[in-house]
Amino acid sequence: MRIIAKQSILTTISSYLGVLIGYFNVLWLLPYALDPGQLGLFRTVQDLALILVPFAQLGLGNGITRFYPKVKDYQFSFFTMSLLLSLAGAVVVALLFLLFRDYLVLAFAANSPEVIDFFGVVILLMLFSVLNSILDAFCRSFLEIAVPTFFREVLLRILVSVIVLFYFLEWIQFGQLIWSLAWIYLLTLIGMMLYMMRMGIFQLSFNFKIFPEGFRKEFLQYSLITLLGTTGSLLIMKIDSLMVASMLGLDANAIYSIGFAIAIVIEMPRRAISQVVMPVVAEHFASNESEKIDRLYKQVAVHQLLICFLLFLGIWANINNLYHFIPNREVYEIGKWVVFWIGLAKIIDILFSINGEIIVYSRYYFFNITATLIMSVLVIGLNLWLIPIYGIEGAAIASFIAMGLYNLTKYFYVKIRLGLDPFTWDVLKTVVLGIVVFVVQHYLLKDMQSGILDLIVRSLLITSIYIGGVFGFKIAEKSQKELIEKIKRLRP
Repeated sequence: MRIIAKQSILTTISSYLGVLIGYFNVLWLLPYALDPGQLGLFRTVQDLALILVPFAQLGLGNGITRFYPKVKDYQFSFFTMSLLLSLAGAVVVALLFLLFRDYLVLAFAANSPEVIDFFGVVILLMLFSVLNSILDAFCRSFLEIAVPTFFREVLLRILVSVIVLFYFLEWIQFGQLIWSLAWIYLLTLIGMMLYMMRMGIFQLSFNFKIFPEGFRKEFLQYSLITLLGTTGSLLIMKIDSLMVASMLGLDANAIYSIGFAIAIVIEMPRRAISQVVMPVVAEHFASNESEKIDRLYKQVAVHQLLICFLLFLGIWANINNLYHFIPNREVYEIGKWVVFWIGLAKIIDILFSINGEIIVYSRYYFFNITATLIMSVLVIGLNLWLIPIYGIEGAAIASFIAMGLYNLTKYFYVKIRLGLDPFTWDVLKTVVLGIVVFVVQHYLLKDMQSGILDLIVRSLLITSIYIGGVFGFKIAEKSQKELIEKIKRLRP
C-alpha cells in the first residue's frame, strides 16, 4: 500500500494541477472566448473522438498490464507488438467511421450540423489518443505514472489554453482552433515518447518469434474480450454528451459540458489510485493472493471515498459560487443539477471501489462483456426516454441510474464469484459524516451571498468539520496512526 500511496500522491498532484488549469479553461476562458454553440462544438468533437478510443485500442491497455509480468524478459518485443496492434485497431475504426459516415451525418444534421465538418479532427484525435494510451499502459506497468499524468492532465490543458487564447486574439480562425486540438494531442504523444526514451523504456524490437507458443493468441483474445468490459464507465459518461448534442443541439451540450466538467473533478483521486492499483491487482492474481486483493479492495474503498466525498460536498455546497464567476453565467447556470447528478454518479462509482479492475484481472473477465452490453443499451434507452422529458438534466439522471446499476451488477458478481466485499463500517461512517457536514454548513451559512467570501468561508467550514469528523469517528484509523507517526518524526 505504501508504493500505491506514494505514486497516487504524485499522480494526484499532477491531476489537481491539471484540474486548476482545466477549471480556468472550462469555467472562464472557454465561456469567455467562445459562444455557447462554439463551445458545444469544441466539446462534442473531443467526446466523439474519445468514445472511439477504447474500440480502436482493442482493449490492449488492460492486456498489457495483465501479461507484462509474464514477458519482462522480452518486454520491448511485447511493447512493439502492442503498438502495431493498436495502430491496426485505429486504422480499422477510422475506416468503419468513414464507412458509416452517412449515418453519423444523419444523427447530427438536424441539431448540430457543424460537427460534420470536423470528422477529420475526430479521426486524428482518436489515433493520437490510442497511441498515447498504449504508452501510458507501459509506464503503468513500470509503476511510472506521475509524468504521464502530467502530460495528460497538465500539459494538454495548458496547450488548450494557448490555442483558445490564440483564437481570442484573432491569430487563428475558429476552424483552425478545432484542428489545433489534433496537433496538441500529437505534441503530448511526442512528449511521452521522449520521456520513455529518457527512462530507457521506449525501444522497438520486431523479434516476435521470442514469445512462447500461443502467447500472442492468448494476449489478443484476452484484450478483445475485456474490450467492452473496460469501456463501460466511459460509454455511460460519454454517450450522454453526444446524445445531448444530437437531440438538443450544441448550445445545450455546452451547458451540459460545463456542468459535467465541474463534477468530473470528484473522481480525480480515483483515477490516480486506479492507475497504480491495476498492476498490483494483476500481480496478486498471478500469485493467487486473494487475501491481499480483499484487503486492497477494502482499503481503496475507504481512502478514495474519504477524499472524493469531501470534494463532492465542497462542489455541491459551493455550486452557486462556482457559477457566479462563469462569464455569461445566466446561460450556463441552468446546468447546476447536471453537476449534482453526475457528481452523485461519480460517488456511486467510487463507493464500489475497484470492482471493475478485479473482474478484469480475474479468471472471470469475460463477464465484463455481458455487464457492459447491458449497461450500454440501458444508458442509451434511458437517454432516449429522459432527455425529451427533462432536457440536459435527463441525460445526467440517465448516467446516474446507469452507473448505479452497472456497479451493483459488478459488486454482486465479485461477491458471489470471488467472495470479496469492499464495504466496512468506515465506508458507512464516511457517508454519514458527509451528510451531517452538508446539513450543518447549509444551516449555518444559508444567508451568505454568493461570491469569493462565501466560497472561502464555506470551504473552510466544510473541510474543518469533515477532517474533525474523520478523526472523531476514527475512520481509516490505521492510516491516521501512520500519518501521526510520520508527523512526529518530522519534528526537530
